[in-house]
Amino acid sequence: MRERLLAAEKVKAIEWRNGTLYLLDQRLLPLREVWQEYVTAADVVRAIVERVVCGEAAIGIAAAYALVLAARDAQVEGRGEWLPALDEDLRRLSAVCSAAWVIERMRDRLQRCAVDDDAVALLEAEALSIHASDREASLAMAQFGMEQIRRHQGNSQNLLTHGNSGALAGGGFGAALGVIRAAHLEGLVECVYVDETRPWLQGSRLTAWELMVDDVPVILNSDSAAAHLMKSRGVTWVIVGAERIAANGDVASRTGTYQLSVCAMHHGVRFMVVAPSSVIDMSLETGEDMLIEECAADELLEVVGHRVAAGVPVFNPAFDVTPADLIDVIVTEKGVVERPDAAKLEQLMSRKRLH
Repeated sequence: MRERLLAAEKVKAIEWRNGTLYLLDQRLLPLREVWQEYVTAADVVRAIVERVVCGEAAIGIAAAYALVLAARDAQVEGRGEWLPALDEDLRRLSAVCSAAWVIERMRDRLQRCAVDDDAVALLEAEALSIHASDREASLAMAQFGMEQIRRHQGNSQNLLTHGNSGALAGGGFGAALGVIRAAHLEGLVECVYVDETRPWLQGSRLTAWELMVDDVPVILNSDSAAAHLMKSRGVTWVIVGAERIAANGDVASRTGTYQLSVCAMHHGVRFMVVAPSSVIDMSLETGEDMLIEECAADELLEVVGHRVAAGVPVFNPAFDVTPADLIDVIVTEKGVVERPDAAKLEQLMSRKRLH
């Protein structure tokens, strides 16, 4: 399966070539495919803020490469010891990068640099390793998730996904969409239903586009039609990604995921969460301990810059939390947890990768 996925790869969001970072501008998709070039850390920070690149894994990889660019500038300017020289860049990237572990890993590599080390080369090797590890994790998750789909339902299935957890959100292949891609290659997919989601319209602009590029049969639907789809179209699996997973298996994901899990339980549809083990935070006992930020009110009050409502209060959470008891399976690069709970998550996190 790994080789087949590699051979079929058509979508990617990040490239590092000859010391320069290239990002596929996701703001312009699907109408235009434009790669932007970045040569400074400040420009990468701006790209993250302006949503040129989206998704925790993709943002983390971009941030890692940004530190390579920052180190190269510091080397040119001769600013002395590496960690003090890059402290401001680390601070700015930490403020915009939700993948905190990436920043800490790059900071740790800096701390181990001697004054006369080639920090640029060392940081570049670390960033390339982070990028490659994300791709390998996606490939492993694709295999594990596809096997779950084949084992529980057989061929010709209708799947439903929400938000974007694809190649555009990471280093390649994707989490939820990686599983869907693998299932399609195995002939297990009749159709993939893609929820449209506001305010960034990830369903139509990103997820549906990715699947169409890969020739996966896809139908776009409003997210409010998901329950009706489950009742009338024979959906067998809901497959989503995750931003954070608590120690007990509660999952924070794109807003609307929780209600999908409730509908799935009612209709007997299996519910799969696909995410790298790096998003599992064992310091969070349950989902109640997660801090869910609220996004700007204008995201709901405006459409493409045009005001559609005024004078009304807004509730616009960035994510919601799906309780573990509504999840059939969590798929990571370390393996699969069915009916997740605290003991099973602890056992999973003690493993090495299984691929």
